[in-house]
Amino acid sequence: MHLGDFYFSFTNPSLFMLLSLSLFLLLIYFVTKNGGGKSVPNAWQSLVELIYDFVPNLVNEQIGGLSGNVKQKFFPCISVTFTFSLFCNPQGMIPYSFTVTSHFLITLGLSFSMFIGITIVGFQRNGLHFLSFSLPAGVPLPLAPFLVLLELIPHCFRALSSGIRLFANMMAGHSSVKILSGSAWTMLCMNDLFYFIGDLGPLFIVLALTGLELGVAISQAHVSTISICIYLNDATNLHQTCLLFIYN
Repeated sequence: MHLGDFYFSFTNPSLFMLLSLSLFLLLIYFVTKNGGGKSVPNAWQSLVELIYDFVPNLVNEQIGGLSGNVKQKFFPCISVTFTFSLFCNPQGMIPYSFTVTSHFLITLGLSFSMFIGITIVGFQRNGLHFLSFSLPAGVPLPLAPFLVLLELIPHCFRALSSGIRLFANMMAGHSSVKILSGSAWTMLCMNDLFYFIGDLGPLFIVLALTGLELGVAISQAHVSTISICIYLNDATNLHQTCLLFIYN
């Protein structure tokens, strides 16, 4: 697509992110089309209610020191992030599909944007005192520059760690399943005396690995959401660090 001097490509990640969004919106629509769902929920309504209830409980457990109304301000962002990962991660288990979160640029963009947002929240809640996270309390003044650097590097690395973890787990797991599936298919096409040993064995291994990878894909959405909540808790509830010894 050409817009002036700019060229935009509609790639596989764009397509499957759009499909994920469409599937989720369709799920919400069919569950709530009768004005809020049924009094006795079916399986699909129970799934939507489970997803909706999961995020507020996670926010209340992981983020402390704030009122319930303030915590709920974080609900939309965390809920969208969790739902995005939950629907995108298992897509690679479907034949001829594409796993959006197996591309590092996508997971890096997600984690980096969350890091910027959490940093903004930290400054909004604490002002310039937010910078005190880089200097533990009671540190001698000559060691302060070194400790500031040591604390600042891990803090900035959070922009990479979440994206790397999600990318590595999705790429490694889905690649293993595809490689073993190809090997099992090749052996299934071989008609020899070792049919039951050489064919059904790898097939059962692939089935077991597929179930394991499906669980990993779902758990990674949970882990990513917990990481965001922990980072938000660190940004909003600073430890009493400070530079009081400097003023004294």
